[in-house]
Amino acid sequence: MSPQELVNNLRSFLPPEAVLHETEDLRPFECDGLSAYRQLPMVVVLPQTEEQIIKILKLCYATRTPVVARGAGTGLSGGALPHNQGVLLSLAKLNQIISVDPLARMVRVQPGVRNLAISEAAAPYGLYYAPDPSSQIACSIGGNVAENSGGVHCLKYGLTVHNILKLRVLTVAGECLEIGGESLDSAGYDLLALMTGSEGMLGIVTEVTVKLIPVPEKAQLVMAAFDDVHKAGNAVANVIGAGIIPAGMEMMDKITVHAVEEFLHAGYDLDAAAILLCESDGSAEEVADEIERIYAIMQQSGATKISTSQNEAERLRFWAGRKAAFPAAGRVSPDYYCMDGTIPRKHLADVLDGIEKLSQEYGLRCMNVFHAGDGNLHPLILYDANQPGELERTEEFGGKILEMCIHAGGTITGEHGVGMEKINQMCTQFKTGELEMFHAVKAVFDPEGLLNPGKAVPTLHRCAELGAMHVHRGEEKFVELPRF
Repeated sequence: MSPQELVNNLRSFLPPEAVLHETEDLRPFECDGLSAYRQLPMVVVLPQTEEQIIKILKLCYATRTPVVARGAGTGLSGGALPHNQGVLLSLAKLNQIISVDPLARMVRVQPGVRNLAISEAAAPYGLYYAPDPSSQIACSIGGNVAENSGGVHCLKYGLTVHNILKLRVLTVAGECLEIGGESLDSAGYDLLALMTGSEGMLGIVTEVTVKLIPVPEKAQLVMAAFDDVHKAGNAVANVIGAGIIPAGMEMMDKITVHAVEEFLHAGYDLDAAAILLCESDGSAEEVADEIERIYAIMQQSGATKISTSQNEAERLRFWAGRKAAFPAAGRVSPDYYCMDGTIPRKHLADVLDGIEKLSQEYGLRCMNVFHAGDGNLHPLILYDANQPGELERTEEFGGKILEMCIHAGGTITGEHGVGMEKINQMCTQFKTGELEMFHAVKAVFDPEGLLNPGKAVPTLHRCAELGAMHVHRGEEKFVELPRF
């Protein structure tokens, strides 16, 4: 089917303004938040109902046209990169909160609803939705499900997969599935977990039922400055080792602290080599006891300066600095490349040392900001795409960081997904048999490979080529690290 024939067919059941095919109309959809990868789709559709999506999928299935689902476009791994011979299916107009059930503590929403909007809708009942990515003001819940997003409070309250109950999903052929349930458990295989984090490769989510939790009576935050990154890393391990599970524990290195402070004036210590934010929430008594213990651990771990939030405004100001790290990077560099590896907490300091060595090797600055409690790193490599070869050097630098995370016993993603960005490192992390199993799961849901093709799971041929390249060039598979 020609592009014009496809457009005509789509417009037979969609309004003309809901089917975009002119180049200038396609430009806003050519990339997600990771702008290093760009590709114009053949057609963009903006349905408003599930019925319209079913018709779109049935048409694409019949004509073997690839379909890439897109939420708010805030993704950071190229997961929503369009297919140049396919349809980009935007779910932005499915943005209704269907129902709020304060007694059962759940909300039913369409996939285009913003993450923060769920908590705003639940606030009158003293409830909120726990996962809080830094982009929560803009990112959509459908995208959160696709990438299994987390946030600064995921250490205590979990990722998206831990906070959803049920999904309504359309298969590539337009069949409707109900996955999960409103009870705490359901019979059969855990398809809810399988679908969460599947990056739009197994089905199209049209409805999400999420859990709500009570707003804590009190929340308080300890901000500790350290003159050595190793001391800060050890402090993280010491807090967890003491049996404390903070509501959030975040870490920023010196270059990040300076960028954020100049941008937002959050009150960070500019002399610090690293800053640790550690929050406690719960009843007033619980928080008072936990904050006292955290304060003592920070002192024992060698903190040079410790501050405790004295009111809600100050707590939010300390957090605002952390959540503004990405825009702050945009002020100090023309471009930045955000990575997303996860490592065991005990290796934080060693891996940060390894990143610093790579930074010197590649001649590129790197801001380190991350969920320290669960070892989810977010190195921001600063570069200038206008300089010839700098993007390629940045990508190579980023790939080495991910390989280092694997070498340390971690993984190549914690919450951003694989998309296009990390697909080569999948060949490093997984064996042939494991990749074959991933492909087998994909084939059950999408036998023709039409949903978000070419993403997340590499072909065995691709991995074989990459392996041959490593052997041919005589390159080291991993950057050298201290012995763990």
